[in-house]
Parts: sequence; C-alpha cells; structure tokens
Amino acid sequence: MRISVATDSLDGVAERVVELLRTRGHEVLTHGALNPEERDDWAWASELAARDVREGRADQAVVCCWTGTGASIAANKVPGVRAALCVDAYTAGGARKWNDANVLALSLRLTSEVVLEEILDAWLAGAPSTDAVDRANVSHLDAI
Repeated sequence: MRISVATDSLDGVAERVVELLRTRGHEVLTHGALNPEERDDWAWASELAARDVREGRADQAVVCCWTGTGASIAANKVPGVRAALCVDAYTAGGARKWNDANVLALSLRLTSEVVLEEILDAWLAGAPSTDAVDRANVSHLDAI
C-alpha cells in the first residue's frame, strides 16, 4: 500500500511512523519536516498528504502535528478525505470501520511508540463496514 506521511516537526514519533510503515512493507511518500524540499508547517504538509490520497498517489495518509488537531483539520479540508485524530487503537479501528477514514491524524506530543504500534495495527487491519447504516453515514459525509 502507498501511504503518504506528513509532519510539521521531527519531534515524538514522526520518524518512527515512516520506519514502521516501511518495515511493514508499505511504500511511503513524505511531506513537511520529513521532506527537506517542502514547507514544514502543519497546514501545508497535511494538505499535501491529503491531496496524495484525493488524487490517487497514495491509498491512505498519516498526518501529524503537536496535538494532531491542526493536522486533522487541514486534511479534512480536502474533498473526499476523512481524517480521524486517533489516540488509541480502539479509536483507530472504529475510524476505519464506521467512518471509512482514509487519513490517520496523530499527536506527536501524546503518542508513545508502544501506542503508535497499536494504533497502526488497528488502522491497517481495519476495513470499512458494509452495514447499510454505516455506508449511509459515510455517503452523507461526502454530500455535505
């Protein structure tokens, strides 16, 4: 799978996200502080990763900033992107299942390496629900 990763700084687990994804066999596109040729501010970096998903260069994305909030807001501005700020594995699994989330937002401040691995496990193992009510909610998001 191709996964775009953006961060505004190399604090916390930013580089570890890329390392873990590559170790798991994914192709990783990097933005922001992970790419010295780009602006590293959270709004710009997160937008680039979200556009990778929107435009088909990536299947999913991971966006990071100090709290994860700004990164998720920026990513969600891109049409067709459903970014979810996840602080644990349950939230990550639920975001994939019930929200068909295609962008994972993480807090560099709050996410430990152990929790990061749990979140990535749940996110990558997750799949969108086929339940009619869940699909209707996701379709409604697209229509808003």
